[in-house]
Amino acid sequence: MWLWAAVVAAVLCWAQPVAAQEIPTVKKERNHIRSGNKLYNAKRYAEAEVEYRKALQANPQSGVGQFNLATALMQQGSATASQDNKNNPMNEAESLLQNVVKTSPSRDLQSKAYYDLGNIAYSRQQYDQAVEHYKNALRRNPDDDHARDNLRLAQLKLKEQQQNQDKNQDKNQDKDKDQDKDKQDQNKDQQNKDQQNQDKQNQDKKDNQDKQNSQQQQGGMSQQNVEQVLKAMQDQERATQQKMNAEQARQQKAERARTNRKW
Repeated sequence: MWLWAAVVAAVLCWAQPVAAQEIPTVKKERNHIRSGNKLYNAKRYAEAEVEYRKALQANPQSGVGQFNLATALMQQGSATASQDNKNNPMNEAESLLQNVVKTSPSRDLQSKAYYDLGNIAYSRQQYDQAVEHYKNALRRNPDDDHARDNLRLAQLKLKEQQQNQDKNQDKNQDKDKDQDKDKQDQNKDQQNKDQQNQDKQNQDKKDNQDKQNSQQQQGGMSQQNVEQVLKAMQDQERATQQKMNAEQARQQKAERARTNRKW
């Protein structure tokens, strides 16, 4: 792991400041750029930044001044810091480099700017952007071996990143499937519980009805049946009384007939 980090550090180096003579400038601009380059090479990046800003005051359109200021800011900033952090010098450096590739007439300067943009994107793990920046650097300078090596690294990292994203996506899909299955099982269990509760309620209702019917049978006849039985008994008693009255009348009649008979 340490060896890999050393290789990356060796390959992903920032581009060096461009000498003032590459693009004709006014004397004041050229002097500040030269002074800034000396400070940069001495690793006095903050002081170099001051000189490059003075060069841009003399010529705000200076592509060399913008590029060199970007390199000094990159040495002081952090590519991994939040891009929303306005105090991070790396964000200003990125903006300057983007302006260079858009406005500079020098293809060599554009190549160097794209190279540094690729390094910034690589450090942020934005490997797809890094690949495009390194390709643009090589389109403007096919002999740039550093850009070619960094392009290979970025392509490998991009492939690895995409594979990890695919694995994570598969895991998320499997997780979603498991969650859906769990939800279906829960719904099924709830339906079974609801059906069991309904069956129990129906059985309880049936048991209560059977109990009521049994109690009615054990407790005697209904009111209607009682009234019918009472009426039948009354009718039977009335008939019996009528028979007794008739028999008594017959006996009395016979007794009178016997008494009145002449001997």
